[in-house]
Amino acid sequence: MTDNYLLLGAKKRLIDELRQKGITDENVLNAFDKVERHRFVESFLWDRAYENTALKLVNGQTISHPYTVAFQSQLLKVQQGDKVLEIGTGSGFQAAILSEMGGRVFSVERQQQLYVKAKQLLEKLDDRIAVFYGDGFQGYPRFAPYSKIIVTCGAPEVPPALLEQLMIGGIMVIPVGDASHTMKRITKIDDDQYEEETFGDFLFVPMLKERVSVKH
Repeated sequence: MTDNYLLLGAKKRLIDELRQKGITDENVLNAFDKVERHRFVESFLWDRAYENTALKLVNGQTISHPYTVAFQSQLLKVQQGDKVLEIGTGSGFQAAILSEMGGRVFSVERQQQLYVKAKQLLEKLDDRIAVFYGDGFQGYPRFAPYSKIIVTCGAPEVPPALLEQLMIGGIMVIPVGDASHTMKRITKIDDDQYEEETFGDFLFVPMLKERVSVKH
């Protein structure tokens, strides 16, 4: 990207816009500077990759609005070495941001086509991220407990399995609701006590159960 000044300029403008919209965590902003969002969209969309907007992926999915990615990342308060579970890999962009922030990222995707594409891309760009094909409602118990959990799709309710897989003192950021989704930050105080904060309404694709395989 060093020789593409148009993309570099667009990325700088995006980061400036995120600052203006209230993203103050330098760890988040530095990650946005390091991670090349255009790598996560189709090449014909590269000229729009650093617009502050969601863009289409396969199967009716989207690469999330940059502000939403930054906002969730800021709420998550990722520290160096945090074990982070992401539900909804999508394009892989959010996972790359979390990894650049210092997280050890384990990401689960239910759409097989998205899973395969994101896994192949992230293996080239950041081999520290582990991507799994599975049902996000079940989390990924093999590597639990997690210090941070982030859900990148709108959940009808907070999945109990994710609460169980969050370590004591850990933080989960999850949008919850039906037509619109209230952003929640849940801190696990002990095994059956949680502190919940809310941060406004957003629109996400819905969180759905079970894996979806590629149809031939």
